[in-house]
Amino acid sequence: MKFAIIYYSLSGHTKEMGEVIAEGIRKQGGEARLFSITEEMDAEYINACDGVIFGTPTYLASTCWQIKKWLEEDSRHLKLAGKLAGVYATAHYAQGGGDIAIMTIIGHLLVKGMLVYSGGGAWGQPYIHLGPVALDAVEGHYEKSKEMFEIFGERMAQKAKDLFA
Repeated sequence: MKFAIIYYSLSGHTKEMGEVIAEGIRKQGGEARLFSITEEMDAEYINACDGVIFGTPTYLASTCWQIKKWLEEDSRHLKLAGKLAGVYATAHYAQGGGDIAIMTIIGHLLVKGMLVYSGGGAWGQPYIHLGPVALDAVEGHYEKSKEMFEIFGERMAQKAKDLFA
């Protein structure tokens, strides 16, 4: 079970949360590699993955333009259809648009034929309806969110086992 975590990060927070998700995937026996959209990616690895998780910071209450451009133009050479997909975001505040950023990406992933998953409320707490969001301007939230992000990685790995093993 292989995962690629594709992200854009300006402050380092989105990358760090991707690393936490990767830890959760590895706890379930999976393999995970991170790829920044600003660097060259290993297309062969990504094409061989069972799942791809996308990470975005929020900007003006939505996904950043860099991820949107990457999804619309730069990802065309990748074989994403049929793969398990998940999304996470980082934001400053609860009203900062993390959920809108996630939904924007989910729309792109559905068009690409990916199988979007979050675990929703089916697994109980923590409820991760659309995807996890870490808030850095809410005291303590960013650090406390790491447990939820790791659990998200575990749930994604478990669903990949259910679907592809």
